[in-house]
Amino acid sequence: MKRVMSVFAAALFLAATASYAATSTTGWISDSMCGAKHMGSGAACVKSCISKGQKPVFVDAKKNVWTIDNPSAVKKDLYGAHVKVKATENASTKTMHIDSIMAAK
Repeated sequence: MKRVMSVFAAALFLAATASYAATSTTGWISDSMCGAKHMGSGAACVKSCISKGQKPVFVDAKKNVWTIDNPSAVKKDLYGAHVKVKATENASTKTMHIDSIMAAK
C-alpha cells in the first residue's frame, strides 16, 4: 500500500509541475479590462486604465491574455509597449511570473 501511495504522490507531483513552463517570448503589455484590444496601440489608454486600478497583463502574438502574478515587475514606461519577457507560465491558469522584461526591438 505504501508503494502505491508513493507512486501516486510522484505522479501527482509531476502532473502539477508539468503545467509550468519557462519561456522567452514577445508580446504587449495591456490592462486587465481591455486585454488584447490594445495590441500594438493604445498605450495612453493602457496607462490610464492601470492608473485607475486595472492590472497589467501580457498579450502574446496569438492574442492570448496572460495574468501577471507579479505585476510590480512591469515598469510604468512599458505599459502599452511591445516587450520581450522571460517568464514562467502556468498554461492551466493562464498566469505568468515575469523573471525579466524589456522593450522589444
